[in-house]
Amino acid sequence: MDSAVQRQYVEFGVDNEHYAIPISDVHEIIRMQEITDIPNGRHYVKGIINLRGRIVPVLSLRVLLAMDEVSSTKHTRILVVHHLEEAIGVIVDKVNKVTTFNDIQPAPDSIAGISGSFFNGVGFSSSELVGILKLDEILLRN
Repeated sequence: MDSAVQRQYVEFGVDNEHYAIPISDVHEIIRMQEITDIPNGRHYVKGIINLRGRIVPVLSLRVLLAMDEVSSTKHTRILVVHHLEEAIGVIVDKVNKVTTFNDIQPAPDSIAGISGSFFNGVGFSSSELVGILKLDEILLRN
């Protein structure tokens, strides 16, 4: 995975796990805000927000990764990402930092109970392992 080495990533936390996505996929990071419910929406769709006049659907990464939902905290953020020519908000527990990885290994068959097909690989960040998510794979699976 040499091509992914030295690219910048946004590292974030969900539950006690560390994940990252390429910074090029992130449009912006915003604080949690009021989300308008959508009737009869899928269980992982929390609703929509108005982002400077643009309607953006918001999804729960916890639900997409089959984790229990928790209440928002002061650290909860919405990553507004590019997906299929659209902006989509993805709720994460906290954003840690922008980082690069000197070593990225192929993803195993499963990481923390989540299918390895959802990962581009595993990066080594200081003393922690960080799962590099294939956001398209996660968002398209449902």
